[in-house]
Amino acid sequence: MGNQKNMKRKIRRALISVSDKSELIKILPILRKFKVEILSSGGTFKYLRKHKFKCSEIQDFTGFKEILDGRVKTLHPKIHSGILFKRDNRKHVNQIKKQNYKNIDLVIVNFYPFERTILNTKNENKIIENIDIGGPALVRSAAKNFKDVAVITSNYQLNSLVHEMNTYKGSTSLKFRKKLSQEAFNETAYYDTNISEYFNKIMDNKYPNKITFNGTLISKLRYGENPHQSGALYSGENFNELEKLNGKELSYNNYNDIYFGLDIINSLPKGIGTTIIKHANPSGVSIDKNQILSFKQAFNCDPISAFGGVIICNYKIRSETAREISNKFFEVIVARDFDDKALSILRKKKNLRIIKNNQNSNSNQLVMRALSKNFILQTSDNKNFNKRMFKVVSKNKPNKKMFNDLVFAFNICRFVKSNAIVLTNNNSTVGIGSGQPSRIDSCEIAVNKMKKFNHNSENLVAASDAFFPFIDGIESLVQSGAKAIIQPYGSIRDKEIIKFANNTNTVLVFSKTRHFRH
Repeated sequence: MGNQKNMKRKIRRALISVSDKSELIKILPILRKFKVEILSSGGTFKYLRKHKFKCSEIQDFTGFKEILDGRVKTLHPKIHSGILFKRDNRKHVNQIKKQNYKNIDLVIVNFYPFERTILNTKNENKIIENIDIGGPALVRSAAKNFKDVAVITSNYQLNSLVHEMNTYKGSTSLKFRKKLSQEAFNETAYYDTNISEYFNKIMDNKYPNKITFNGTLISKLRYGENPHQSGALYSGENFNELEKLNGKELSYNNYNDIYFGLDIINSLPKGIGTTIIKHANPSGVSIDKNQILSFKQAFNCDPISAFGGVIICNYKIRSETAREISNKFFEVIVARDFDDKALSILRKKKNLRIIKNNQNSNSNQLVMRALSKNFILQTSDNKNFNKRMFKVVSKNKPNKKMFNDLVFAFNICRFVKSNAIVLTNNNSTVGIGSGQPSRIDSCEIAVNKMKKFNHNSENLVAASDAFFPFIDGIESLVQSGAKAIIQPYGSIRDKEIIKFANNTNTVLVFSKTRHFRH
């Protein structure tokens, strides 16, 4: 790499071509200060001239007038040779002199707004024209030759460039240029991934031969799932769905519980549902038009597990509900909104994370699960339930209310770690058994919790995320007071299960879908 002196590179000529010009003014005084020649084209050229900055148009520099409605303007050997040649390679230097080319030491480029375009229009022609070709090519050339060239791809880098040039009197250090190179290749990868995802989506190609994923850093976490693990939160979309109004920074486990809870709450009728999450399992869920009752019923399902949990609700929290919540210890509360009095009450707890949820609905994105160095992709288990998905197989038939309770129980069951059993009463959970290798153990846990907290079993219904392989599971639920049970079909003992239901006057409903969650 040479000595320290040679690691600095003087910026004599810069190429600027930016779609977003909102912060370009930051860099212009420093370029003028160190008498940097500026090349630009199109809108950037007009912007610079408007602000009285001397610059040369790229087509005058290259002698090549842009063609194809601007599709080809910077794709020229004089441009890319000026960026790519090695300054300490005599052969390269002689070739550049022979061609009468000039060096380009700084490239400032941001790309056509493809990501924003696909959010704002479905017009394919507009989308295609916002696929930038020349910009990424310039960035890749400059990033490859970081030993000699600095490349700026984002507005947030402009201040650091100003500082660098002031520090080194119009030059940049190798360390700085290398960091910019790393960020530049991240930027081109992100951009190309957006384009790839767009084409996969419109072609309905969920599982292409090669796949990449985008993510924008939201925050580095204090630590990951445990203190000895590092972690960071990335968003695959514009991250504006969670607005923190109070409390400490969110942890890995907070985020994990929040997004798990949002999946549940988005499956409930709008404006009347509460769930409390602990370690990515619901400790209680309730639907009630009275929001205080909704919260109380969700909490009372398992008040011990709810301690230090995460509350998720799909309504605007009023002061009365806030007072009820403030009497207990929770880590996080997420709601559609909070009235002023409610916010004032909850903010008295300095560490309580208060989150306004701006999320509209369940995501239809693919779900990814890591398996060592591999990963699995699958579609989300976010089906909307309807009556056609269920079949009453017992002689005893459910009335409308009982059927709705069964569907509620089965809906919650799909969000509980398998093997999963959910007991409900009047659209509120009263016992949840989760994550057991044996389904009968999950039954026993759900029943024991119901008994422990003295829940009424008068209108008790039960749901299982998969079929009962033996009668013992359904038998324990019936003995605990369950009047109706819902489960997927598919066991070789389905006929025995139906016979048992009929013999005990139990309503039995079969689902056409299974809902394992591991």
